[in-house]
Amino acid sequence: MSEGKERVTVTLDRALVRAGSQAVAAGKADSFSGWINTALAERVAKERRLQALAEAVAAYEAKHGEISEAELVAQRRADRQNAVVVRGKRGRRKARRKSKAA
Repeated sequence: MSEGKERVTVTLDRALVRAGSQAVAAGKADSFSGWINTALAERVAKERRLQALAEAVAAYEAKHGEISEAELVAQRRADRQNAVVVRGKRGRRKARRKSKAA
């Protein structure tokens, strides 16, 4: 075991053990421990991003006041209107088939 690592014992759901073992067998991970380590690192990164977002919202609201439900609704509407829809080839084929059938 390399320096900076620690051996621990954990209990996991069978489905997760199976998924990790399959990832190793498929060459998607060097080892089961590596697969778990990557998953935990991703979770830590996600938690840090969520914490930073919560702090940014709190700072914004401290300066500008609480974000209202009406503002959230308006932003959702604007986001939908400004969204760029991207579909792969697979989606285009289905759309073409439907238009030919009509």
